Amino acid sequence: MAFFEEDFLRFFIELAPNNNKDWFDLNRKRYEEVVREPFKKFVAHMIEKIEKLDPAFKGLEAKDCIFRINRDIRFSKDKTPYKLMVSAVLAPEGKKSKAINGIYFEFGPEHVRVYGGVYEIEKDDLLEVREAIAEDIEKFQSLYQDKAFSKLFGSILGEKHKRLPKELQEAAEKEPLIYNKQWYFYTQFDPEIILTDDLDEILLNCYRIGKPMEDFFNDIIRR
Repeated sequence: MAFFEEDFLRFFIELAPNNNKDWFDLNRKRYEEVVREPFKKFVAHMIEKIEKLDPAFKGLEAKDCIFRINRDIRFSKDKTPYKLMVSAVLAPEGKKSKAINGIYFEFGPEHVRVYGGVYEIEKDDLLEVREAIAEDIEKFQSLYQDKAFSKLFGSILGEKHKRLPKELQEAAEKEPLIYNKQWYFYTQFDPEIILTDDLDEILLNCYRIGKPMEDFFNDIIRR
């Protein structure tokens, strides 16, 4: 079933040149009816579907996963108050999860993006991930070189450090991704899929294909 109407996309197209509180307040009811509530229902629906595959998602609620539409403008030069998309992270502890072990997705009029992997990581966990990759380079490479993974997500992305501890340098010659301080991946779709009946299955497929890589990272971080 389709969860969204064309006005979902139109709302953000019109918000872009009118990104201010006055316009938003005039269109708040519209936002609630065509954006906020349908997205909340869709996220709840996705939780139900993933819960059947992984009991760790049991008890998770949509409100724990959905990010606010308000932008954090405290340290930004861009002072526009609202995001031009909606987003959520489906993970066992929602937005509080230490690692994704699920999917993050955002819907807007320019694209749909689905992300996985490790984006923010504590210093101790960072070293453990690097050591784990170094200990089993072949397994790590087999995950991102998997045909389904590479076709959907492409490559592993992330910022890198210029230097590594001496004991990791030899392994990093075989696997340069050890230099990373992030290991994330994403795929992108045309925004029109938001209006389709099989949007949930498209995202569920992303979850399934990304899960082996997610499990690799989370087995390390949750030790």
